[in-house]
Amino acid sequence: MLEGKAYVKDTDMQLKMQVHAMNSASQALDLYDVVECTSIAAHIKKEFDRVYGGGWQCVVGSNFSCFFTHSQGSFIYFSLETLNFLIFKGAA
Repeated sequence: MLEGKAYVKDTDMQLKMQVHAMNSASQALDLYDVVECTSIAAHIKKEFDRVYGGGWQCVVGSNFSCFFTHSQGSFIYFSLETLNFLIFKGAA
């Protein structure tokens, strides 16, 4: 596990799910090089689909913009190391 501290920028997730998101990101960074953002995002998305059901989206990078609609209680945006992480479940 990485020793870096995650910084939550915005969220509406319950604390337990927030911790899971940050732990999943840390695990992905242990498995993949920091430049493999697509692989990192896929790892996190698959973990959230497995635990919380399908429909999760994950964006990872150092510089990106987005506009989306999400299901209530399913959104987190945080940074860890040099990357930003956006995880959400699309609105039905």
